[in-house]
Amino acid sequence: MSTAVKTIDHVPTSVAPITPMDMLDRAVTSGANVETLTQLMNLQERWQATQARMAFDEAMATAKANMPAIIKTRKVDFTSNKGRTNYQYEDLASIMNQIGPVLSANGLSVRYRTSAEPNQPIAVTCIISHRQGHSEENTLMAGRDDSGNKNSIQAIGSTVTYLQRYTLKAALGLAAAADDDGGKADQTPAEAQAITEAQTSVIRELVEKAELPVDQFCEHWNVESLPDIPKDKFNDVVGSLRRRIAFLKEKNNG
Repeated sequence: MSTAVKTIDHVPTSVAPITPMDMLDRAVTSGANVETLTQLMNLQERWQATQARMAFDEAMATAKANMPAIIKTRKVDFTSNKGRTNYQYEDLASIMNQIGPVLSANGLSVRYRTSAEPNQPIAVTCIISHRQGHSEENTLMAGRDDSGNKNSIQAIGSTVTYLQRYTLKAALGLAAAADDDGGKADQTPAEAQAITEAQTSVIRELVEKAELPVDQFCEHWNVESLPDIPKDKFNDVVGSLRRRIAFLKEKNNG
C-alpha cells in the first residue's frame, strides 16, 4: 500500500500591515469623499507622530546606555575679599565633545532657545530632536549672574551658559554625578554645602511652576529657606519638581 505524500509548493510570506497612507491611497483611487479623505489624513498624521515618538524613545534609550561619564575639564581658582574660590566644572563645549558622537550615532541633535527680556529672568530651553521629527524640550530660568566683576553682557552670558549646561544634563539624565559647580574649597562645610544663587533662582522658578507654597516646599526638604537647600540635593530637588510639573501638565491636559 502506497502512502501519498503531500508537498507544499509555496509558503506565503508574512503580509505587511496596512498603514494609514495605504488606506489613503486606496481611498483616493476609489474616489472617496472629502470627509473620508480628511479623516484618513488626520489618521496618517497621528500615525506618523506616534512612529516618530517611538523612534525618539528608542534612540534616547540607546544613547543613554552608551553615554560616557561626564569629566570635569575646567578649573577655577582665584582669591577675592571673600576668600579663595577653587573648584572644577564641565563647560558646555566639553560636555558636547563627550556626548556629541553618541547623540549623532542615534539620530539625535541638540539646540537651544533663549529669552532674555528686560527685568525678567533669563529662560533657556534645551531641545532634543530626532531625525524622524519628534523633539522634547526642557526649560529652566534664572536671574542674571552679577557675581564677580561681570558687566551686564557678561552677567547674561554667564547665566545663559549655566542654564544651557543644566538643561542639557537634565534632558539627557547626566546630572546624577556629584556636581561641585560653584563649590568653594576653602569654606566651612556648612557654607560649602549651600546651593549657589543661580541654583536658588532655578529652584524658585520650578517651585512656582509646580504650584507649591514656598514654606510647604521648604518644610518638605527640611530647610528654613530655598538658599539653605544642600548642594548635594540640588539635582534631587530639580528632578522632584519637574516630575510634579509634568504631572500637573498631564492632569490639566486630561
